[in-house]
Amino acid sequence: MCETCGCGEPDHDHSHDQHGHNHDHSDHTHEPATSGRKILDVNKEVLHENNLVAARNRGFFEGRNIFCLNLVSSPGSGKTTILEKTMHALKPEVRMMAIEGDQQSSLDADRIMKTGVPVIQINTGMGCHLDARMINKAMNDLPMPEHSILFIENVGNLVCPAMFDLGESKRVLIMSVTEGDDKPVKYPAMFRSAHLCIINKIDLLPYVTFDVEKAVQNASAVNPELDFIRLSAITGEGMPEWLDWCRRSGR
Repeated sequence: MCETCGCGEPDHDHSHDQHGHNHDHSDHTHEPATSGRKILDVNKEVLHENNLVAARNRGFFEGRNIFCLNLVSSPGSGKTTILEKTMHALKPEVRMMAIEGDQQSSLDADRIMKTGVPVIQINTGMGCHLDARMINKAMNDLPMPEHSILFIENVGNLVCPAMFDLGESKRVLIMSVTEGDDKPVKYPAMFRSAHLCIINKIDLLPYVTFDVEKAVQNASAVNPELDFIRLSAITGEGMPEWLDWCRRSGR
């Protein structure tokens, strides 16, 4: 198991994040006083390789005018429900595809399939995130028409997916009011990497202690460029704003 991100890949190297910043201090040259030999520890740069594939994915999407959204969140935020509602609403307007990421089962893919949208399930096993190579492989099994939208529902996790660029056009972070308004403080890397933050399940606000303005303030302190949409996938409140964002950003 990777000691850095806790996933099932033992050979991960997190020495470079998705922006190229070096966080590794183990790759030093050691010079034992008795031998004079130099011992160099060389780690496999997994993130570097991931970013190369992500760049190829992004080039493909841009070349075909495919708007690719990477949906990230903790488990139970309502990603799949939002997707279902979105696909029913946008289906008359635009062609869509979906990639579902989970450690096990095809439950979410089965739900998306009922909307009539082509979908591929990726099971990561012990892995805690999707990576660019997984997406590249799944793309070969999905129709990829021009001027379409590809939704990627990442594994529910607010840590590991933040580090892995998939080649997406935009990263959408979904948090629910049942989670706590301190999530941006606890998981800043994920909020820093996102373009849009959806605050879901606002229909439950009367029953929880979640402070929407405090959550927005915390997230904005981490990422001043972050946009916000408040919605309830169950009642439909705020969904028109989300759908308009998809239409506008995908042009």
